[in-house]
Amino acid sequence: MYIHISIHYPKPGKENLLIESMHRFGKSMEGHNGLIMVHTTKDEDKNQLIGLAIWESKEDWLAARPDMIEAVKDDPFEEWELKPPEVYHLVNM
Repeated sequence: MYIHISIHYPKPGKENLLIESMHRFGKSMEGHNGLIMVHTTKDEDKNQLIGLAIWESKEDWLAARPDMIEAVKDDPFEEWELKPPEVYHLVNM
């Protein structure tokens, strides 16, 4: 299993734009081999949006990566986020 987690910090008033971008990013994964699930979530107590994607393998994630990049290539993240997202790639041990 391969898990991709991204924690985003939206600027005030930009949360919906960032959520739309995260939804596009997630939608771009659909139909690719190995995708188990993808979700856009929000921490109830913090100003954070969390993207979660679970894949059968890192290889499946890598194969889908070009479509993910294409889906958000023109999004002005520097205008929407307070700082770059924290990104985690988790593997089973």
